[in-house]
Amino acid sequence: VQLVESGGGLVQPGGSLRLSCAASGLTLKNYAIGWFRQAPGKEREGVSCISSNDGMTYYADSVKGRFNISRDNPKSTVYLQMNSLKHEDTAKYYCATDFGNCYSRSWSRGEWYDYWGQGTQVTVSS
Repeated sequence: VQLVESGGGLVQPGGSLRLSCAASGLTLKNYAIGWFRQAPGKEREGVSCISSNDGMTYYADSVKGRFNISRDNPKSTVYLQMNSLKHEDTAKYYCATDFGNCYSRSWSRGEWYDYWGQGTQVTVSS
């Protein structure tokens, strides 16, 4: 299984970016995908999760209303649309996967996921 993130970069506050997580070595429709981020000196934070087949999505309170997660199973890709970006969104963003659906009690816990990508850097700065 391989996950490859892309789409990061430098953006001004208030701007937008769309991150992609391309998955290979698995049938994406059967897997949940989570997005995490980690800033220097801070703990890893669960950002969002999208289930495989129950339609559920979850978001951290810090990104609700600004970020949107979606999936394109034929393209084996999950997206994270990030709008109204803030300085505090600066971090390295990772996608991770586990079989099945996201669950409210576990989706933001990194240990729940089996496979991780290498990450893509997002920097929000003027």
